[in-house]
Amino acid sequence: MARFLPGAKTLRPFLHRLRGVKITGRVFIGDDVYLENDHPDAIELQDGALIGLRSTIVAHTRGAGRVVIGKQAVIGAGTLISCSGGKTLEIGEASVVSAGSIVLNSIPPFTCCAGPKVQLVARVTVPFTLDTSHEAFLRGLRPLRRRPAAPDEPNLP
Repeated sequence: MARFLPGAKTLRPFLHRLRGVKITGRVFIGDDVYLENDHPDAIELQDGALIGLRSTIVAHTRGAGRVVIGKQAVIGAGTLISCSGGKTLEIGEASVVSAGSIVLNSIPPFTCCAGPKVQLVARVTVPFTLDTSHEAFLRGLRPLRRRPAAPDEPNLP
């Protein structure tokens, strides 16, 4: 029921809390979001977190791990976040993960990343909250400088 009933800011968070998901403050959980069935207590959504529709958050691969979605973090639609057993994967405060991304490692606070396998692309200076316009968020992005890649590695920030 927590996946399909209406109430992205009310009923869905309430039902996920009943399942054991740690939710603090006001969060948004979009339609058809899958939050860890086997270990719901391994998921934490902090105040202002926004989980886009049809996203999947899995906190176990050969044992329970932990996934923390930080304050005012935004997870774009159709994103997959997966954490292996015994590890903690954190999406930092006010970070934005673009739609359709695959996240297997932590994302630092105030960072925008894009995928499909995410790369850090910009520093977030205006958190993308429910009260922030898309235009204000975009104006607040600051591109990250890229370091030159070594001959045997990809060019990452």
